[in-house]
Amino acid sequence: MNVQILYFASFRDGAGRGEDRLTLPDGTTVADLWNLLAREIPAFAAFPAMPPAAVNRAYVRADARLSDGDEVTFLPPVAGG
Repeated sequence: MNVQILYFASFRDGAGRGEDRLTLPDGTTVADLWNLLAREIPAFAAFPAMPPAAVNRAYVRADARLSDGDEVTFLPPVAGG
């Protein structure tokens, strides 16, 4: 299956790009995808846990299974002031 990953803010900086398209095995979960990205992108590996995620613009749990054509976004931490 093919998914699109959108990167925003600090995640865009860490990835060095605004998006990726990946081919993943059927049954891949959002957590599986985060773990894959954290192995490939050193800045992501610094997070102690997976950040909140959205699939097709709706918040999802880490165990949500991805489907072909999904758009995935991990929500970067923000600071207020």
